[in-house]
Amino acid sequence: MATKILSSVKEFFNSLRDLQEDKNDPSCTYENEIQILKKDGDSIAVLNLLDCENQEVFICEKAVPKLNNSDDESTLETSNCSVGDVLTTLQTGLAPQPLTIRKARQLLSLYTLSQNVNVHAVDDPALRPLWVRCDMSDPAHTTWFGAEGVCMASKVTGVKLYSVTCTGPVVNKGALLTLDELKQEHKKRHQPSTMATKGSAQFIMFGSTMVENTTIESQSRVTVDFKWSHVENVLETPPLSSTATLNIKVASGDMRSPMFAMFRELQFLQVLADGLRTGEMEWMDPLESKSAVDLVKEYLEELQNPIKSQLEQGSKPTETDPVIAHPLFNSFLERGDLDFVEQLWVRMRKSVACYRDIGDSLKLVIEALTYGYIKPWIHRDNSSSLSKLILQSYHQKMEHVSLTGHTPVQMLLEMGLDKMRKDYFNYLVGQELTTPKNLSYYLSTEVDLQEQVIRLRKLHHLLEVVVICRTFIDLPYDRLFLLTQLCLQHYNTSPYDETQEFKLQIKPALITHFYQNEHPAVWGVEVSSGQGPHKVKTSFQVSDRPLVDHIVFAADCPNKTVGDDTTEHLYFSTLVCCRHVNFA
Repeated sequence: MATKILSSVKEFFNSLRDLQEDKNDPSCTYENEIQILKKDGDSIAVLNLLDCENQEVFICEKAVPKLNNSDDESTLETSNCSVGDVLTTLQTGLAPQPLTIRKARQLLSLYTLSQNVNVHAVDDPALRPLWVRCDMSDPAHTTWFGAEGVCMASKVTGVKLYSVTCTGPVVNKGALLTLDELKQEHKKRHQPSTMATKGSAQFIMFGSTMVENTTIESQSRVTVDFKWSHVENVLETPPLSSTATLNIKVASGDMRSPMFAMFRELQFLQVLADGLRTGEMEWMDPLESKSAVDLVKEYLEELQNPIKSQLEQGSKPTETDPVIAHPLFNSFLERGDLDFVEQLWVRMRKSVACYRDIGDSLKLVIEALTYGYIKPWIHRDNSSSLSKLILQSYHQKMEHVSLTGHTPVQMLLEMGLDKMRKDYFNYLVGQELTTPKNLSYYLSTEVDLQEQVIRLRKLHHLLEVVVICRTFIDLPYDRLFLLTQLCLQHYNTSPYDETQEFKLQIKPALITHFYQNEHPAVWGVEVSSGQGPHKVKTSFQVSDRPLVDHIVFAADCPNKTVGDDTTEHLYFSTLVCCRHVNFA
């Protein structure tokens, strides 16, 4: 019997060690029905309750069935899985599948024995922490078992064994564990002389919203994390002495953002850039009812006879994007000093519907310049081809331009780049959020057009982040300034990425109106004792949704009613217990 156990320990240890040492293999299969994956600890919600940041861990779960379609039938490529198992997996959207409590305990025992040099004699038994998904079939409703080796002077001297149990949802705060009960849970497993408590909470400040009982999902999300010591009650409001960190992730294109009109403008710019790169154009729907050619004709006539044009146009409303005007956008992001080329871009980007529109419109402009019908003014620092032609027209020495091939698209793209660069510069420098020198990378015209567009997109995303925090979070100037510097430094060296989360330290007093009367999305407390590698914690977390993705929780509670303040909040609770075992 002992020989068989040692053989199993060695086999399991070798599987984990091989996976740990193979940097190219993210997973392996054990005993045909168990999948072992390597993952970052902070990608597992429950492990965020522990100190697993930037630490790789092993995750054990039931192997996902694979279906191979043949001409006659679909064959199942997994061991000991029935068709019913496959259907269940497919119905849950291929979510991770838990193991039975019995199998999870077996794996935990094999891992623990493999770390004990007295049992499994190897030179270096140290392995990454192991976590096993469980099916909650025991009375405690266990959802995870975990284990990690404890090292002293590079020698494994023991293990920490974890159990994670979950309950919910409940609507009654009184059904939750109290702080005294949590301390008693800690004392059951340890004999501490002293205990310390730490609290944490997360509030959602900007994200998805509810409209007529329907959740409108948003890729943008701003949350604030609080951390503090000396917790007195479960679900207590974070004190003003807490440390607070904003987590800001903003996706361009949110219609609630004051930047939405500029986003639409940037979209058209990207269409032109993509067309130059691929040779194919996917035109956006025009925002104007008139054609681009008609709008350009009217604009040229206005310049030739401004008094007559003003009388004709005085009673006509100005065409704008079909979005709700935002006072912040009108006040800070729109400029009143648009020159001829920028005015031309504004008209064309809202009305161009095909390649011919661009060529015909630019042909009208070049003819007006050639014959001296117009003498438009432009900014000195314009770098577009059309701006250079205008400068030449002042001296009646215009070069010939052949409006064939990609030339019209490139000319229009240059016009848009010039205009939008000034828009962003005007806001960021005008609001004293940065200096012209710090924007030199983003505004450079020394790189090719495709790279100029990429850098402009970075600048737009940066501005989305800053404007969201100013408009909806009401951050003061000093925090907006620091946030701008963080974003500028990031995008100076990093690729464009809307999933990037920016973090900003703030004082809780700045946002008390946001969180003091709100329910936290996550609230947690930990009780700890011991020092160094012998430190142990018992953690309790309350959240508005489960922290496990492999269990479906029954919704026995009444649904919340939007706008009904009398409806109680739903709570899911998670308890993480730890036991420290020393090897003899």
